Amino acid sequence: MRGPQEPVLDPSMMPSWVTLAIFSIALLSVIWAIMRHLSLRPSNDRSWVNDNERQAEAEFNGDEVTIRNVRDFEWRSGRDFDERWIDLKLNLTEVEKIWFVLEYFDPKRRQMAHTIMSFEMSDGTRLACSIEVRRERGERYHPIKGLFRQYELIYVWATERDVIGVRTRCRKRSVTHLFEAVVLGPGNERRMLESYLMRTNKLSESPEWYNTITNTCTTNIVRHVNEVYPGRVPRALAILLPGLSPKILQRNNLVRMNGTIEETLQRSIIDERAKSWSGDSDFGDWIREHAQYEHSTE
Repeated sequence: MRGPQEPVLDPSMMPSWVTLAIFSIALLSVIWAIMRHLSLRPSNDRSWVNDNERQAEAEFNGDEVTIRNVRDFEWRSGRDFDERWIDLKLNLTEVEKIWFVLEYFDPKRRQMAHTIMSFEMSDGTRLACSIEVRRERGERYHPIKGLFRQYELIYVWATERDVIGVRTRCRKRSVTHLFEAVVLGPGNERRMLESYLMRTNKLSESPEWYNTITNTCTTNIVRHVNEVYPGRVPRALAILLPGLSPKILQRNNLVRMNGTIEETLQRSIIDERAKSWSGDSDFGDWIREHAQYEHSTE
């Protein structure tokens, strides 16, 4: 015989005060979580990984600028490197070109990518800036965590052999493209560099949280471009998914093209060229030596 069944608790029969108490506890828990999240403050004082340990600063003196803590690591692999930091003095009147670097982390996932800008001076000196997560020791990046105030933002100023070299020579799956000259108009190259450097100094004084949607490598590049040339880059999904950026670059004439967009993408790949660099010549010259860019006629 079946024994007496336990009565099934019907929520509708629950006393109103119990329902109210459960709802109140749940609501308070949500409020506490939100308040805790909002109370988190970014900091420049943490135990950073070696390649994010120092933060660049710019000292202006008329047309001259000295950029301190420029990274110039020699990478043998992602974990094996010689650490070197330098100070670099530039003349702002000599900014001649801007280059756009696009790194696909995985060619099969074309939406996910990282973007870098590099500034070229009239004497051939090149200095790159990678806007990225400032990682603490033992910390790994995940885009979901990037939504919840888990990472600070950093402008990494580095030589091309460092910041482009580590991507092209040490990462097996990624594919890196180099596009010539972001087209901004005469004189705007200097303003672009100044905009980057002033934001770098601001972050040194007032750290910010990285955010996967609102404060990333590409959203910041767009802000700088539109600050220098208002309305130059319209709102688009490609700003949130930088792997889609080539079409925006072409549509808005932001880079020089070498044929169609597909042909330009293929011809702009620099990984194999970078891997063949022996160290006897300038890295930036070497990766550009084989490329010939022309204005698109489309």
